[in-house]
Amino acid sequence: MVSSKDVAKLANVSQTTVSRVLNSPELVRPKTVEKVMKAIKELNYHPDPVARSLVSKQTKTIALISGPLYNPFFVDTTSAIVDYANEKDYQVIVHFSNDDKEDITNRYIFKNKVDGIIMSSILMDDPIYEQMKCLDIPIIFFNRRHSKECNFVEIDNEMAGFLLTEHLIQKGHKEIVWISGQLDKSTFHDRYKGYERALKTYNYPMKKENMFIIDTDPNTIKSVFKKIISREKKITAIAASTDAIALLLLDLYGKLNVKVPEEVAIIGIDNVDLSSLGYVQLSTVGPSESYNLGRVAIEKLFDLIEKKTDKVQITAPVQLYERKTT
Repeated sequence: MVSSKDVAKLANVSQTTVSRVLNSPELVRPKTVEKVMKAIKELNYHPDPVARSLVSKQTKTIALISGPLYNPFFVDTTSAIVDYANEKDYQVIVHFSNDDKEDITNRYIFKNKVDGIIMSSILMDDPIYEQMKCLDIPIIFFNRRHSKECNFVEIDNEMAGFLLTEHLIQKGHKEIVWISGQLDKSTFHDRYKGYERALKTYNYPMKKENMFIIDTDPNTIKSVFKKIISREKKITAIAASTDAIALLLLDLYGKLNVKVPEEVAIIGIDNVDLSSLGYVQLSTVGPSESYNLGRVAIEKLFDLIEKKTDKVQITAPVQLYERKTT
């Protein structure tokens, strides 16, 4: 098996120089780098990542704690995060969470040495954040954020909730159902605030029977759907706080041959890739530009790792994407 010693011998340099070329080539003269790289190629040498991490004190690994894959938002963002990390020659330890914090803490953060953490599954007042800070590595949240000072990338969730609700009110809907995740998460908390603001702005009555603050797993959403369709008073529109909720409801109504939007309008938030497909055409609210939160967050995490910045706090503007479901 070829070792760095063999490379050093062929290139007529020390093993220390080979190590510098692999870990900090900017500190080595270009001619020396060229000579060492030529030897590496000739010997087909593959550096041991564990050994390299001991020298550089870097693991070339990051941890991604994402939301569940039944939500297409996390499919889109996870793909973007992993692709960019691979471009940077980093590995990604991925865990898809349903807010099982103890499991995350024990298995995916503190038991794996990583150079940085990118995370979506965080509650606004989650005690895990104080524990994570003790790791003394860069941490960034996307889609959600902690209530304390932290690095984050998000959309303007309050405005998203407002625009979604305003759109349905301006369409003349009188019976609007709001379906949201739990309000201990910044995403749902802020979107709910936008919903409330829109109702007050348009003097629209807030009806408790039309508000569902729930766990957003598919089975719970299906239970809510059964309650909605069993009502005597007809619901004319559903304001879903995520595209994942809206897409599932669109499918459930379709199976009952209910026409959307003629009989019920449906709108979501996030503008996931699926929402714009020709056979879906879901109305939604999302970033004003082509803006994958996962991609932006991973780029900013590397800025933190590489010490190009020490603070990231991004709230992207949003807009309405009116399509065929409203």
